Amino acid sequence: MGQKINPLGFRLGTTQGHHSLWFAQPKNYSEGLQEDQKIRNCIKNYVQKDMKLSSGVEGISRIKIQKRIDVIQVIIYMGFPKLLIEAKPKSKKLEELELNIQKELNCVNQKLNISIKRIKKPYRHPNILAEFIAGQLKNRVPFRKAMKKAIELTEQANIKGIQIQIAGRLDGKEIARVEWIREGRVPLQTIRAKIEYCSYKVITIYGVLGIKIWTFGNEE
Repeated sequence: MGQKINPLGFRLGTTQGHHSLWFAQPKNYSEGLQEDQKIRNCIKNYVQKDMKLSSGVEGISRIKIQKRIDVIQVIIYMGFPKLLIEAKPKSKKLEELELNIQKELNCVNQKLNISIKRIKKPYRHPNILAEFIAGQLKNRVPFRKAMKKAIELTEQANIKGIQIQIAGRLDGKEIARVEWIREGRVPLQTIRAKIEYCSYKVITIYGVLGIKIWTFGNEE
C-alpha cells in the first residue's frame, strides 16, 4: 500500500503535516486552493528568473502557507537563502516578491508576510536533490552519473537510505524507459518511518523526464 499512494499523504498525522493550514467553506475551497498554487508558482518563478545558481539548484525545499482572516503567512524553507535575501532581515528582493504576490492575488483586506528559514543540510531534502539532477540532465550529463553524484551529496546529510527514479527518453533513446538506483533502506510500508518524497518534471531537448526521489531519515 505504501507504494501505491503518495508517501507524504500516507503519513499525514504521524510523521508528516500539511503544507497549507487554513479553513474555508466548501463553496470557497477551490478558490483557496488556487490561491495557494498562485503563491507557490509566483515564488518559484521569481527565484528561477532572478536568483538561479549556476548549478541549476534554486534551493527551495518546501513552501508553507498559513492563512487567517486578515493575514497570509508564507514560510519559505531554503537551503541557500542568499539566493533571495542578503544579510539584512528584510531585503529589497523580499519586498519585491511580496509585491508580486499581492498583485497576483489582488488581495486588499489581507496582509502578506513572507519569511525565510534556512535548512542546515540542503541535500537531505528530495526537492533540492531533484533540482540538482534536473540541472545535470539539462546539461546532457549521463543520467547514471547524475544519480550517483546526487547520492554522494547525501552522504554527509545523515540519512539512512535514498531511492532515485528517472523515467523518459534517457540519454536521447527513442524508447522511453524507467531507471532507478537505491542506497540504504527505504521502508515505504512503515508508517512511522520518516520518508521525504518529491516528484519533479524536467524538460530536456529529448523530451520531458520525470524524477522521483524518496529519502529515509529515521523512525519515530
